[in-house]
Amino acid sequence: MLGIIFLLIILAIAYKVWSSQNKEPPQIPRLDPQEWWGPNELKGKEDKSIRPFQVQFTDEMINDLKNRLKNRRPFTPPLEGVGFEYGFNTKSIDYWLNYWAEEYPFKEREAFFNKFPHYKTNIQGLDIHFIRVKPQVPSNVEVLPLLIMHGWPGSVREFYEAIPLLTQRAPGYNFAFEVIVPSLPGYGFSDAAVRPGLATPRIAVIFKNLMSRLGFDKFYLQGGDWGAGIGASMVTLFPDVVLGYHTNMAMAQNGKSALKTILGAYLPSLVVEKHLASRMYPLSSIFAFFMEEFGYFHLQATKPDTIGVGLTDSPSGLLAYILEKFFLWTRREHRNKVDGGHGFRFTKEQLIDCLMVYWTTGCITTSMRLYAEDLSKKNRDLGLSNFTTPVPTWAFQAKTEIIYQPPGILKTKFINLLGTTVLEDGGHFLAFELPQIFADDIFKAVDAFRNWRK
Repeated sequence: MLGIIFLLIILAIAYKVWSSQNKEPPQIPRLDPQEWWGPNELKGKEDKSIRPFQVQFTDEMINDLKNRLKNRRPFTPPLEGVGFEYGFNTKSIDYWLNYWAEEYPFKEREAFFNKFPHYKTNIQGLDIHFIRVKPQVPSNVEVLPLLIMHGWPGSVREFYEAIPLLTQRAPGYNFAFEVIVPSLPGYGFSDAAVRPGLATPRIAVIFKNLMSRLGFDKFYLQGGDWGAGIGASMVTLFPDVVLGYHTNMAMAQNGKSALKTILGAYLPSLVVEKHLASRMYPLSSIFAFFMEEFGYFHLQATKPDTIGVGLTDSPSGLLAYILEKFFLWTRREHRNKVDGGHGFRFTKEQLIDCLMVYWTTGCITTSMRLYAEDLSKKNRDLGLSNFTTPVPTWAFQAKTEIIYQPPGILKTKFINLLGTTVLEDGGHFLAFELPQIFADDIFKAVDAFRNWRK
């Protein structure tokens, strides 16, 4: 009986997909390229120049932070015999808080943050922060523009180890990249919108305008997490602008992809190679993982400002909330460890650097609002996921990424998927975890894009 019901569901979805494919295709929405997201009183008065910027850890901020860390209340002890199944294990938290308050070298890390050139410029009412690094290469080496976009709870800090690798010529290639790494609006050093609606498609508009202001009418694109959502929007809305799209979180979300995913649950060999089937099936295990680990997603998509009160006020709470994601999204089995897998891939300095971006700018609330904006009816009604894109694309797929889709599914969105790199290592923060492998794959992908366009 269950088999018959399952078959009927598949047939119903198949019919819906078939009928939708036989309708006149709708036009891709056209978004206002000058939509204003800043205070209305500043409209027409914004400074559109490109201004140097420096990260600052002021003494006042440092002293306030240390006081908050040292004067924390005692935490509730964890249940017996648990790791991170209930969230951040408080047996491990004092180690991190004491390090942040007493050992983290604030001024050294401030200098580290400023090792690359930082800038700001006002786009559509918002001061957008970005790092821009030009390669120092011989004149016979071609320089290609590359826009790299982060996600949550990430920041531009994720790419510090990869930037030097991308801005020099790699063996076997006669090009290097001029790298532009912006902070998403509402993240880190970029302004947040003052009114609702700034979801990933409209951030794509802002970043296209940013690249145009920097002199790039065409460029290459890389994104993961929300950066992948912005990237998918950009290659859909502006296919003539993006020369190639490399993503470490490739995802197709449309009727065809849903149909293929459900068919694969019944006969995996129709959808995915046998040795990769466990990354997708059984669906019950995937849904169980989402139920266990995606509570944050629902909260941030519905009540980001409520959560933001506590996380903005308490550095201890911010640390627990964000570091849990860095631990568990790197390796799922870290969920069962008392220390969350501390020390597996990141140093203490690296992780506290990431926290400093959020703490010093007070941006945790505005960063979480992106979940609410992207899941809003206004944004869903755009239906961008239902449109295909001709932009050549390359999928870089970590072993323990949150989601895996094989080429047959990805091509329902990215029709010119030129290749995939399927890793037996790595998690959600690939550039941060494996910078050399990350950079090497970008070179490989861009070389494929260039050859394809020839």
